[in-house]
Amino acid sequence: MNKISNSPGAVQINSDEDQAAPANTDTLSLPSFISSKFRFWSFISMVLLVFVHGYNMQERFLQPWTIPGEPFSLSGFIEYFLANGIFRFRIPMLFIISGFLFAMHDDRPYKSRAWKRFRTLFLPYLIWSALGLAFTYGLELFPWSRAMVSLSHVVQIDNTRMLLHDYKWYELLVRWILLPVPYQLWFIRVLFIYNLAYPGIRWCVMNRTGRWILFSFAALLWLATINVGLVEGEGLLFFSLGIWMQKNGFNIESPSYILKPFLWGMIFVSFAFIKTFLAWKGQLLLGGAVFPILTLMHKVVVLSGLIACWYGLDPMVKWFMKRPLFTWLSAFAFIIYAMHTPLVAYAITPFLSFLEPMPAFHLAAFILLPLLVIGFCIITGFLLRLIAPKIYSTLTGARGM
Repeated sequence: MNKISNSPGAVQINSDEDQAAPANTDTLSLPSFISSKFRFWSFISMVLLVFVHGYNMQERFLQPWTIPGEPFSLSGFIEYFLANGIFRFRIPMLFIISGFLFAMHDDRPYKSRAWKRFRTLFLPYLIWSALGLAFTYGLELFPWSRAMVSLSHVVQIDNTRMLLHDYKWYELLVRWILLPVPYQLWFIRVLFIYNLAYPGIRWCVMNRTGRWILFSFAALLWLATINVGLVEGEGLLFFSLGIWMQKNGFNIESPSYILKPFLWGMIFVSFAFIKTFLAWKGQLLLGGAVFPILTLMHKVVVLSGLIACWYGLDPMVKWFMKRPLFTWLSAFAFIIYAMHTPLVAYAITPFLSFLEPMPAFHLAAFILLPLLVIGFCIITGFLLRLIAPKIYSTLTGARGM
């Protein structure tokens, strides 16, 4: 197997930070193309995340078994096919990359690594969560923007309380620390917990019995789509898998026979297509049995998408990573991740109303709104980094500097 090494063709990347949010000052040599793939897929995952959160059908909170809740249409089919199918491999990809890269720094003291993760993960988490609360609270002060918050259901706490102004003080505290208004921050919270638990996870990965127990438990959580306390099933499985891949010298440069991307790509696209069809017609054909079938198919789509995209899209990665504009944009991956919600969620309903006279306005909004939000995040990040680099560094955990 091809192991990562300090080869002459290696370049320096920041490997002590999750590549969901590159980059920092600590570096470790990796083969140049592998480092490019980490950076590429980290940025692309952040971009795809905005589109998933820009999903605008009737039932907007996507789960593997989500039913669109609207009459069938070609534009709706395309939107669901992308948002709850093709784009859904991105979070497992980020967890694998994060686990792989974190496992490369075992030569460093655990305490210093844990403290660094507090500064670069949990502190930005708390700041962005507070900013999300303040932004939402400010919107609620005006009737027109208060309606945006209410219609989004982002801060709804029960059937009667739709706004932060309705919260008790301790409910605001829980929102800030555990259930951020920028709901995508769950990834940082979970990743921080796994980083703290890394010695135990690594021991399980390196111990035969522990490995079987860990992966059986994590796979069960993932397949059932459930969490146990602060242990998030999808994250634990793929973070641990990333550690296992790094510790065993797993070949991440070229696929083995059973990981050939063409076959997995066919499975990826076909299962996403069938799943989308069943999301509309499955209840009529299968009744309640459609929900576990959708869940199982979703897992196949995620796994096949991981394999097909990582091993099968190298020409695309090479082309984009040779473009200076793309590499410049990729430095803003974290600011896109942290800033895009609740902006995109609050804007969906008014944006749909604005585009409603257009044909296929749902699909048009699904494409245009995320692009506008991504552009706004990049411009804001660029100006903030230019004008107040210390603030930008604190907000991003020194990523993208």
